[in-house]
Amino acid sequence: MLGSDVVRAARFVNHEVVPVGHQELEITDAEAVRRLFESEQPQAVVNCAAYTDVDGAEDDLEGAMAVNGDGARNVAAAAQAVGAQVVYPSTDYVFDGSKSEPYLETDEPRPLSVYGQTKLAGEHETITSNPAHYVVRSSWTFGVNGRNFVDTMLMLGADHGEVLVVRDQVGSPTWTGHLSDAIVRLLDGEAYGIHHIASDGECSWYEFAIAIFEQAGVDSRVLSCTTDEFGRRAPRPSYSVLRSARDDTVFLPHWREGLASYLAERALAA
Repeated sequence: MLGSDVVRAARFVNHEVVPVGHQELEITDAEAVRRLFESEQPQAVVNCAAYTDVDGAEDDLEGAMAVNGDGARNVAAAAQAVGAQVVYPSTDYVFDGSKSEPYLETDEPRPLSVYGQTKLAGEHETITSNPAHYVVRSSWTFGVNGRNFVDTMLMLGADHGEVLVVRDQVGSPTWTGHLSDAIVRLLDGEAYGIHHIASDGECSWYEFAIAIFEQAGVDSRVLSCTTDEFGRRAPRPSYSVLRSARDDTVFLPHWREGLASYLAERALAA
């Protein structure tokens, strides 16, 4: 989902891009990664490969760590060996949600889930393996090239006429079209380090669902419940809004603007 939009964003500003999918490269294979980078000699690498099944990771620590942690090390080290910058997209789930105000880059991560733990491991591996790194934490991403909350809500709403959504998790829904543009802009400078790049504004999943149906013009009833009542396998942070304290990061529009852009793009792709 993010990778497809990064390719589009990079090509839009005339970068030469070599997209490499999972079928072409297994990032857990360090030697395969090294050979590819030696062949292509990239100036920058955006590592969009990830184990993203938050609930599934609870019973698959080894599999999630292999991709999110070890794979991140392989990519960052191979990039460093050919003098390339590396971007590691990460997640708001590295935080425990105990704050009542937005998380900054300087806040201490305390992931609740296996997924969050493995993404934090990937951050550390990227940072220690390549000094020319960007760790980009984002929040609640959605885009046309992958499964996402907006698409799920629209399908469920159309099929059942109502949806059930948790009301006690708050974040910043982020369209991958905006996020990918920001990532490509980072590559034009040397603002290395950790960046919090998520949409402006915040909402609960319940509020987000209501906005989805309003903007899409879909008549569907939105019911709410607590996280405990919903009963998901992995724990989620109750509050994971991200903000940046950096002067050199890239700031995104409000999440409602991202939602409108996504719905327009989704309609064109239909």
